[in-house]
Amino acid sequence: MKVVSSQWSVVGKIVFCFAFVALLFALSSVADAQQSKKIPRIGFLAGNLPYSQTPRIEVLRQGLRELGYIEGKDIIIEARYNRGRLDQLPELAAELVLLNVDLIVAVGTQAAQAAKSTTKTIPIVATSGDPVGNGLVASLAHPGGNITGLANLTFELAPKRLELLKEAVPKLSRVAVLWSADARDSAQGLSETKAAARSFGVKLQSVTVKGPDDVERAFSAMRKERVGAFILLRSPFILSQLKHIIEFAAQKRLAAMYDDRAFVEAGGLMSYGTLLPDLDRRLATYVDKILKGTKPADLPVEQPTKFEFAINLKTAKQIGVTIPPNVLARAATVIR
Repeated sequence: MKVVSSQWSVVGKIVFCFAFVALLFALSSVADAQQSKKIPRIGFLAGNLPYSQTPRIEVLRQGLRELGYIEGKDIIIEARYNRGRLDQLPELAAELVLLNVDLIVAVGTQAAQAAKSTTKTIPIVATSGDPVGNGLVASLAHPGGNITGLANLTFELAPKRLELLKEAVPKLSRVAVLWSADARDSAQGLSETKAAARSFGVKLQSVTVKGPDDVERAFSAMRKERVGAFILLRSPFILSQLKHIIEFAAQKRLAAMYDDRAFVEAGGLMSYGTLLPDLDRRLATYVDKILKGTKPADLPVEQPTKFEFAINLKTAKQIGVTIPPNVLARAATVIR
């Protein structure tokens, strides 16, 4: 019996050794698999302008966290900003492509165009004022190609801006549209505003700028024509001159309407436009779907559902404008 017991003891030790080695091999295989697991890389391409109070990438990050993504574990974000220089966008888009990112998030029409011209294969999720008009997608329902995202209705809301401006300054009869003629999509905003001006009985003056020296000249022209207010149509050049535009508006005591609350936070009088944080948060849902296998061509371009009206009462007092209580009550953001 002792011999048999000894033999089984030896066999047991051998079996245990084999099991232990197998366990170590399995654990090693799991570890190797975990280490070799590819973490999706997301490229983020956008402008970085001085008036921005909350970086838009932070809202995207928040949206991704809400969907369960942990940065550094589930995703890696490679951010590139053009720092206000549009000529850098194609180069920055090329950098993201060279990094072999799995997806590019492009904020703004110019960033989206730069990304699209750089790659035809990497999925792109973008925000744009007029994705169809700018040639980014074939249609909102069927984008086609490698790009989809959200439209922000930058220029389609021009009539509403004029309506609010007229209500804020009831005696307003002459309004200027300040825009950059080299921005192709600004023409749409001008056309929309002209149509609204006719319905509100307001005389509209088109004032264009192309270079820094044109800004002061534009305001002098508005004063000469006794314009009581102006509506700003955004473009890359206009945004680069935003600080000067707000300063001139205050000096000339002109009421102004913008399309983004950030302009009001920077000293502008009023703004009405898409609630951009909501738009940026919704970008995360596109990122999630694409990372899970959905093709951009199969994801319709969505339009905004939330809008924001903002008023700066400090600026109103500075330029001598009294905002009627019924208009003030409609503002979601009031800076006092």
